[in-house]
Amino acid sequence: MQYFLGVDVGSISAKGVVIDDKYNLVADCYLRTLGRPIDAIKKVLADLKHNLSNSTRIDGVGTTGSARQLAGVMLNADVIKNEIIAHAIAACHFYKDVSTIIEIGGQDSKLIIIRDTIPVDFAMNTVCAAGTGSFLDHQAIRLGLPIEEFGTLALAAKTHVHIASRCTVFAESDMVHKTQLGIQRNDIIAGLCDAIVRNYLNVLAKGKEIKQRILFQGGVAANEGVRVAFENTLGTRIEVPKDFLVMGAIGAAILSCARANGDTKFLGFDQGVDQKFESRGFECNDCPNQCEIVEMLRNHDIVARYGSRCGKWE
Repeated sequence: MQYFLGVDVGSISAKGVVIDDKYNLVADCYLRTLGRPIDAIKKVLADLKHNLSNSTRIDGVGTTGSARQLAGVMLNADVIKNEIIAHAIAACHFYKDVSTIIEIGGQDSKLIIIRDTIPVDFAMNTVCAAGTGSFLDHQAIRLGLPIEEFGTLALAAKTHVHIASRCTVFAESDMVHKTQLGIQRNDIIAGLCDAIVRNYLNVLAKGKEIKQRILFQGGVAANEGVRVAFENTLGTRIEVPKDFLVMGAIGAAILSCARANGDTKFLGFDQGVDQKFESRGFECNDCPNQCEIVEMLRNHDIVARYGSRCGKWE
């Protein structure tokens, strides 16, 4: 039996999985990065190792997410792919007839259009976080509620209050105004869920054909209020995969399995945890692009540089 490691590091969370050569999930881990992605990757490795037998040998490693390059260097990854491909690969493996993937994470959102198991179109949000998990987290803090309760409270609402959805600043001001009017908290929370959906569809889905089967992935898929808001708006069923939190990591692991040839560069769980990693940046002034170059150091030695548009530093 062969085993494959997939790691997905985003702006808010880090996810890791180990799958076997039949793509069965053997171990998984999900945790917050807390602004320290290097430490988070080490914790993911330590957690996965703890849940594996000592005889488990990793035959391939894939990384994805916004910090995929960083994770790839730390793990000596065999495959480094963007989140669109990783989520599409995992979704198509478990759901052969999937046509649309809605993915909402901590700081970004994605819409992936799939036809006959092939991604044919996609869209991602830009700099605004109005339709993402961090927006809901922030509003939960303002309301003094655990984010885990948002979905249940939204479903208990009697009325869906309209909350501005085009901008986080406007949405927050609107929510405060509604609160000061004495509107019920449940109704405001339901309005926030509706606002997430409106923002997503207006920004990402414009001009896109959203067809069944529709999967909802990413951390926000845990919020039942948002899922139901999508169903009410689109008038169709939205499915949340069993492993919705780690679908990107599963996709990265599957990709590494496809590339496996018995000579993975992975140094092992202990090497990834015990070695000292750090990153630093500088601006290249050799041309008008002024690229921001990131250097990765392992035990004080430079092992990788990335970020240049011309490839000079890579």
